[in-house]
Amino acid sequence: MRLCNNAIFAALLAGAALTLTAQQTPATQNGGAPAASQAQPATPSLTVDRDPVRSPEGEAAPATPPAPVNKEGSGYVLRTDVEEVVLNATVLSGSQLVENLTKDDFQVLEDGVKQTLISFQHTDLPVSIGLVIDNSGSMYKKRPSVNKSALDLILASNPQDEAFVVNFSDEAFIDSEFTSEPNKLKDGLAHIDSRGGTALYDAVVASADKLVEDGKRPKQVLVLITDGEDNASTLNLEQTIHRVQELSGPVIYSIGLLFGDEMSRAEVRHARRALEMLSTETGGMAFFPKSIEEVDQIAAEVARDVRSQYTLGYRSTKPTSVPGFRRVEVTAEAKGMGKLTVRTRTGYFPVVKTAKKAAEGKK
Repeated sequence: MRLCNNAIFAALLAGAALTLTAQQTPATQNGGAPAASQAQPATPSLTVDRDPVRSPEGEAAPATPPAPVNKEGSGYVLRTDVEEVVLNATVLSGSQLVENLTKDDFQVLEDGVKQTLISFQHTDLPVSIGLVIDNSGSMYKKRPSVNKSALDLILASNPQDEAFVVNFSDEAFIDSEFTSEPNKLKDGLAHIDSRGGTALYDAVVASADKLVEDGKRPKQVLVLITDGEDNASTLNLEQTIHRVQELSGPVIYSIGLLFGDEMSRAEVRHARRALEMLSTETGGMAFFPKSIEEVDQIAAEVARDVRSQYTLGYRSTKPTSVPGFRRVEVTAEAKGMGKLTVRTRTGYFPVVKTAKKAAEGKK
């Protein structure tokens, strides 16, 4: 069973209004996407390719209703009621994970203003994971090793985690719906049909939307594995990062298989920069193994990283009615620990509660 992603995104880019369409087609053209300051291109659509998606119980999964979209001025904005800002943070001393800090050891700044933590956890929380795997022609020989490593990552994670599989080339296909059963994920990973280009940005946005819409676990992660740079998306890198931040979306761990002589130095440089930005801006890490044999070790490191994170929550001192990106900085300091490095997402866009929804909430 394979699905093209059909979730409709609606959001404002700085200084630009989106055109909302009822149905859109997957990206098929190559070439650069327009700059983020221009009108947003159509988001990849979600249409049934073969059979309906089946839930773990075997029943046909109901279609996800579209999120509410409200018109403002000449554009459309997706609205939900989110008051608490939640950050998943990894703390390092050198290259070693630090797992014995307390709430008082952390400081959170939003746009330079200190925030008060209202929640703090350091437990192995269950995670909703999207395995987003490049299925373009150049990946054919790499996929067996990649599939094994992806499955090992799941097996090394919390047994209560749920995961889905997206295989992408110039389109993104869901080949395994959310499940906690490794055998079903294995079947999804086995759908190797390596061909076409690399619509990496479209696949990331579509997968992030699915996590937000359908994920049931407290934390959300995307594991992105690719061997090239994007050449087929409707979105560009900046728009992709913006969309994920706008959703308060998942932590992205990227594994770039950029070894070999298939790519020029310039192509490798561009691909590496894109994966580093996707991961850095969302609080994850980007890995660049020198051979396919290193991927399994990296998968184990990703699993450890996810299970060792601190979860911090605060309510912003800035009203949600104030628009625009909010830069977040988290630091940690503990006696006798030396210099600590904290990795988390770099910021978020506030999600505003509309008057209509506020009224509905009082009923």
